[in-house]
Amino acid sequence: MSMTPKDRANRAAASMWSDDNASAWIGMRLVSVDEGHAELALTIEPHHCNGHGIGHGGITFALADSAFAFACNSRNQSTVAQHNMISFLAPVHKGDQLIAIATEVSLTGRSGIYDVRVTNQDGLTVAEMRGFSRAIKGQLFEDPVEEARS
Repeated sequence: MSMTPKDRANRAAASMWSDDNASAWIGMRLVSVDEGHAELALTIEPHHCNGHGIGHGGITFALADSAFAFACNSRNQSTVAQHNMISFLAPVHKGDQLIAIATEVSLTGRSGIYDVRVTNQDGLTVAEMRGFSRAIKGQLFEDPVEEARS
């Protein structure tokens, strides 16, 4: 029996999340995934703040990068970042509830492009990231249907 794209995305995400010590350590939460799409959330805690007393840009980038990773691995094809760029649009503050939504823009062969918007609890966009992915060998879980197609 064949999996739906949503089933495949959920199974790939569960496989990735089980070994994603960095995202869990930072405090991220996986909200939802679908084919080419992922949403992750993070509450900004004092240890996420920099010397200016605002959220560290690296933490916002990490949240966006993790959402990108779950979106580009949603087809159960091992995929990594090739290049990412981020623009910080507004400061992040302790207590903010951030959500990063990654959306696939293009997938051609082994190369993908994803846009990630990071917003706070008020819907204010605090960062925009564009991620460029590259598929590599391997899958996140054994999928006999996909292996039969190869």
